[in-house]
Amino acid sequence: MLAIGVLRCVLNTSRSKLVAKPSCLRTTSKLLHSASFDLAEESIFTTDHEQLRSSLNKIIESEINPFVDAWEEGIFPAHTVFKTLGTAGFLGVSKPTEHGGLGLDYSFSIAAAEELGTIRCGAIPMAIGVQTDMATPALARFGSHELKELFLEPSIKGDMVACLGVSETGAGSDVASISTTATPDGDDLIINGGKMWTTNGTQADWMCCLANTSTGAAHANKSLICVPMDTPGIIVAKTIKKIGMLCSDTAQIFMEDVRVPKSYMIGEEGQGFTYQMLQFQEERMFAAAAALRPLEIAIEETIAYTRDRKIFGTSVLDNQVVHFRLAELQTEVEALRSMLYRTVGLYLKGHDVTKLASMCKLKAGRLAREATDACLQYWGGMGFVSESIISRYYRDFRLISIGGGADEVMLSIICKHLGTLPGRR
Repeated sequence: MLAIGVLRCVLNTSRSKLVAKPSCLRTTSKLLHSASFDLAEESIFTTDHEQLRSSLNKIIESEINPFVDAWEEGIFPAHTVFKTLGTAGFLGVSKPTEHGGLGLDYSFSIAAAEELGTIRCGAIPMAIGVQTDMATPALARFGSHELKELFLEPSIKGDMVACLGVSETGAGSDVASISTTATPDGDDLIINGGKMWTTNGTQADWMCCLANTSTGAAHANKSLICVPMDTPGIIVAKTIKKIGMLCSDTAQIFMEDVRVPKSYMIGEEGQGFTYQMLQFQEERMFAAAAALRPLEIAIEETIAYTRDRKIFGTSVLDNQVVHFRLAELQTEVEALRSMLYRTVGLYLKGHDVTKLASMCKLKAGRLAREATDACLQYWGGMGFVSESIISRYYRDFRLISIGGGADEVMLSIICKHLGTLPGRR
């Protein structure tokens, strides 16, 4: 297991280096090993990022990938995996040092997200992303010192598993229409409602819950609240069965007169919708980053399979329609990577990247559908076998176009920024 001191070394050397220094970086794709240029000149990553990725990969290959096939038969042990990652520093890469994080800029979180894509399924990276980039960014940025001690620090250490309570049965991508309420009662809040499609929901120790705390306008009446999952009145109704992301637990949760202190509210009352929109920026960049390696692996595995598979006396790969199509798909992956890196670069400079993050999420979702479908076709009957890696990716990454805001929501956000959305001109 990686010693935390290795990442501390990365932290200390990286704070004073904001410009990538020339170096021979490890490529993120086997397909690019023969490239003649120095990737340090083409990437937002430095040797420090690559050291972090290499350390994370060692954990993935020793502590996660050997067990993925078995975990796919049930639910992966989130507390065990998160504790391993937390001890090594990977659950708080860009979180503040005073609360146990590494204090690195967000480009390091993106480097880690890309490397998580080497896990041989989509479910575990998604569950980790909920912990690092979906349930905790607002807490780290706006939460009180008390809340950070109670919920952020244990989440960074891997001692707690977090879930995000936003979606409901009647409010998925339309966050403004949630109906869960948190009513003041003295120094407490009484929460009533329910959350749906909650990743980590059956194993979580606490929820970052979005609830209506007043009867005002839909975009100004919501607050984010840290809710311990062992609080009386919380009912994990069921574990939802899915067509993909099989080893990640997804729960329907009801809350009946759940009492928590008002001090468990993150930041200012009524700012929850705004805070959640900010969290969505990181969630959508994470989704795009975590999709890059699986897309490349799908192409790599398809090249290997079609090279060995014979049809009419020649390999499947020798057919022009096959090797041309795979070349097109790899080109699209590189285009997604370039757009993501530009988005991250602007984000690091303090820009609002809502439009670009939405574009990255949209492109990642559509490309995941296109690439996994095309690759599966070239596998023929083996592509329809459930245990093949290509069928797992086909199932798992269909979610990118739905979770964290459906493609249509991304298009609406982009249109809003372009001034073409009806009623927004």
